[in-house]
Amino acid sequence: MNISVLLFAGLRERFRRSKMDIEVPPGATVAEVFGFIAHDPEEAKQLLRCTLCAVNQNHVSKDVVLSEGDELALIPPVAGG
Repeated sequence: MNISVLLFAGLRERFRRSKMDIEVPPGATVAEVFGFIAHDPEEAKQLLRCTLCAVNQNHVSKDVVLSEGDELALIPPVAGG
């Protein structure tokens, strides 16, 4: 199934884009998406620990099961002054 992943702040810089359209297997969870977009398993673990997630503009836990056409926003911690 296809979903859209929106990337914000440091993630947008890391992946050099603000949106990814990816294919995930039926029944995939938000947490599993990190394994599909990260460069390696260690990066996936790091991103999973510190990123807030929203599906279709609603904040969700990382165990939420995704559906066809969902929009997943990944929001890393930001710092500034």
